[in-house]
Amino acid sequence: MSDDEREEKELDLTSPEVVTKYKNAAEIVNKALQLVVKECKPKAKIVDLCEKGDSFIREQTGNMYKNVKKKIERGVAFPTCVSVNNIVCHLSPLASDERVLEDGDIVKIDMGCHIDGFIAVVAHTHVIKDGAITGRAADVLAAANTAAEVALRLVRPGKKNKDVSDAIQKVASAYDCKIVEGVLSHQLKQFVVDGNKVILSASNPDTRVDDIEFEENEVYAVDIVTSTGDGKPKLLDEKETTIYKRAVDKNYHLKMKASRFIFSEISQKFPIMPFSARALEEKRARLGLVECVNHDLLQPYPVLHEKPGDYVAHIKFTVLLMPNGSDRITSHPLQELQATKVIDDPEIKAWLALGTKTKKKGGGKKKKGKKADKTVDAAGAEAEAEPMDETTEAASQP
Repeated sequence: MSDDEREEKELDLTSPEVVTKYKNAAEIVNKALQLVVKECKPKAKIVDLCEKGDSFIREQTGNMYKNVKKKIERGVAFPTCVSVNNIVCHLSPLASDERVLEDGDIVKIDMGCHIDGFIAVVAHTHVIKDGAITGRAADVLAAANTAAEVALRLVRPGKKNKDVSDAIQKVASAYDCKIVEGVLSHQLKQFVVDGNKVILSASNPDTRVDDIEFEENEVYAVDIVTSTGDGKPKLLDEKETTIYKRAVDKNYHLKMKASRFIFSEISQKFPIMPFSARALEEKRARLGLVECVNHDLLQPYPVLHEKPGDYVAHIKFTVLLMPNGSDRITSHPLQELQATKVIDDPEIKAWLALGTKTKKKGGGKKKKGKKADKTVDAAGAEAEAEPMDETTEAASQP
């Protein structure tokens, strides 16, 4: 389908079928996340965890919409990444990588699934530790979680992206943490993982975004990354980058045979969604990807690092701005947190006290209960419709 045709018949949440596809994708990605979290143990190989997440999503989506006349694209919308400790994001190593998890590691898991181009993404932070998380690790996690809860309440029709950026920075400061610079929360559309309407997590001189207002029937991937460091991550080694997305609007006649071979493979297998170089033949990929990136045919997702010893937490969720309120469709329960800080700022408390649903009495209750075990914490998102105190208190109690 050409871009013009897609633009013409853009499907949004006014279609019940579209809502169902988003929720089915969310259910799969929530379960994939649950699976990877369970496998986060000392000595687990990072590449194996990434492969497990991707395989689960491929398998589950492959079982859906098998018997329809028109082929429906479905599968991984963002490759599983497992970024440890001061690594901020996008670590999805090649098969030859031997790195493993260790006791005490702070593990950030990031992944996405789509059905017919309707995308659900999620990121979660898990600490490899028995019992409650304490100290600065608890602070950075509580900062990300509370910022996510505030964002959920502010990404709503009539509010602006700047309202969200300012609020999440204020929350991070309350935990003596920083929101990591350069992280963008994008609007999601069919087959578009990085829509034009954007929330900038932390303003910096290098990144400017247009002011936007949220509207009913939009979908957003809200992406929060917090750090105990300075929140200005660096690219240390370009060779660590393994995730790319084809830049559909760019053309260039590649000179090297290896580049042409790889680009042809990418165009066939991954025409739109981000992919991991692990899915390509390794030796040829190393050679060919460089020329493709140098000529802007591929957009790289670099592996970024804070300083060694800094703690970094990542929470990302997908939210549907439905007529009856905001519906957070991806999430995972946090471990118990004993943060060193307590939220006593009246403005943050007021944000957390906001509901996420438009008040409509009667009906619908039973349905929520029924779905509770279907999607990981789907009920959590619904329960958060009420003023949020439990999560914040759990996250803030010393």
